[in-house]
Amino acid sequence: MGFEIAAASVGDVRLMGEWALREGWNPGLSDPVAFGVADPGGFLVGRLDGEPVACVSAVRYGAGFGFVGFYIAQPEVRGQGYGIQLWRAGMSRLAGRLVGLDGVVDQQANYRKSGFARAWNNIRYEGVLSSVDSTVDLVDARAVPFEEIAAYDRGFFPEPRDAFLSNWLSLPDHTALAAVLDNTIIGLAVRRAAQGPDRIGPLYADSPRTATALLAALSAGDPVVIDVPDANPAAVRLVEDAGFKPTFEAARMYTGPAPDIELSGLFGITSLELG
Repeated sequence: MGFEIAAASVGDVRLMGEWALREGWNPGLSDPVAFGVADPGGFLVGRLDGEPVACVSAVRYGAGFGFVGFYIAQPEVRGQGYGIQLWRAGMSRLAGRLVGLDGVVDQQANYRKSGFARAWNNIRYEGVLSSVDSTVDLVDARAVPFEEIAAYDRGFFPEPRDAFLSNWLSLPDHTALAAVLDNTIIGLAVRRAAQGPDRIGPLYADSPRTATALLAALSAGDPVVIDVPDANPAAVRLVEDAGFKPTFEAARMYTGPAPDIELSGLFGITSLELG
């Protein structure tokens, strides 16, 4: 049968999550459900003699953006060319688009060879924050009209992603909070259950004060992890002043100029897998 590449099934996407766990990436428990909605054809699996041995996601957003993630080859087949075949298939699916990814340190040189350039680093911090600022008005984000949430998200992401976002907010093991002022959204954050400490993402806010209130409310005294862009120094200061410790980092890289998004309000990215 040899090596074959095909779109992933629902079961395959779950398997990709298991592989991500083995890589130490702490995937969310509901990630297979949430991610599949983003672009059902955007997850690829390579099979060797019928057995899955490698994977990649190449998710399309809108008309001009794509994001690569889940680039994993099983240890027993690394160095045999299967991973690069899958990579090429994923990039072919995103041809003509600006493409982003979050590259782990030991792969960044390879991504540069493929035309990617670093825009900033996303640093994973772990910690606990439980002192809630009661003067910031926080509400269940699912009670806010979705079109307002989607419009707010567009300030921080290059293309609309309504199907993914709606699902991300509503999954039963996700908690989503919005900060509001005068009936206007000034912050948004989601906590999702994960294999290890729960993860916060995204975390958007108009100020460090609002971001702190959201992070504290969602942490609720439990250890959580958040992927913080170092392109927003205020976000780095917030978590470090709160005693969070860095545990991992990946470079946000693009095939062209970085998208024009509101970095000053981006305190935590949604996920390293889908952007």
